Amino acid sequence: MAYKTVGLIGKSAHEGTQISLAAVIDYLRARDCTVLIEEHIAEEFAGNDIIPCSLVDIGKQADLAIVVGGDGKMIGAARVLARFNVDVVGVNRGNLGFLTDINPDDIQQQLDLIFNGDSVTEQRFLLEVEVFRHEKLKSASSAVNEVVLHHGKVAHMMEFEVYIDDQFVFSQRSDGLIIATPTGSTAYSLSGGGPILMPKLDALTLVPMFPHTLSSRPIVVDANSAVSMRVSKVNSSNLQVSCDSHIVLPVLPGDEIRVRKNPDRLSLVHPKGYNYFTVLRNKLGWGSKLY
Repeated sequence: MAYKTVGLIGKSAHEGTQISLAAVIDYLRARDCTVLIEEHIAEEFAGNDIIPCSLVDIGKQADLAIVVGGDGKMIGAARVLARFNVDVVGVNRGNLGFLTDINPDDIQQQLDLIFNGDSVTEQRFLLEVEVFRHEKLKSASSAVNEVVLHHGKVAHMMEFEVYIDDQFVFSQRSDGLIIATPTGSTAYSLSGGGPILMPKLDALTLVPMFPHTLSSRPIVVDANSAVSMRVSKVNSSNLQVSCDSHIVLPVLPGDEIRVRKNPDRLSLVHPKGYNYFTVLRNKLGWGSKLY
């Protein structure tokens, strides 16, 4: 694909990010691209040909957005960029790098593949969460990885009921519940004992957090399901819903949390040769072939 306008997103005052952003800028200049850069890092890079922009404006104007950082930076940008028709690729300057898969030591070769069309594009769906109080919408947000209902205090149990498409599934006493997308199945959900879902699966995983009954197990459901969590009125008031661990929505006893698939899609681009199972082996330390 011919990318002519490219937006750059990264963490400010981070040495490794600055080095990679500088290399990306040199690459884009050599290709005569229009370069947009997120406002809060624009001052770190001089040049009249670099245009400071908000993240929303990058989404509106760019053909390609390059996120330099870790998965957390990618997830934060993705919640905004998914609303627009823009491809997104990540340069890994974090730890795991499930979503940011360009090696910072190999930027030119990897970007050459993407700019020459030797790439793989995936459509990743997001979640939409709404908190209702007395049937009135109190707050809402979106998530790339997961929506988590939990107590505000550590190691504090809560009681709630789960419904799928208005059908009662179970009641539970636990520390909370993780509802994860396939993208998020290798994040917090995995730490909680949830299954790994391949990115193309149209499914969600519901993972109980330290449930009081041993029979409570993760369950995989159709991603087009409407999931509802109804919080018991007997709980204390210090309850929360977290979205990707970035956004926190307050919850009171008696509230209802509704989660469903967001209509937006993140268009995630990988250089040719990308293989999901190779990523899993490398990031999770799985064994390689015996021979």
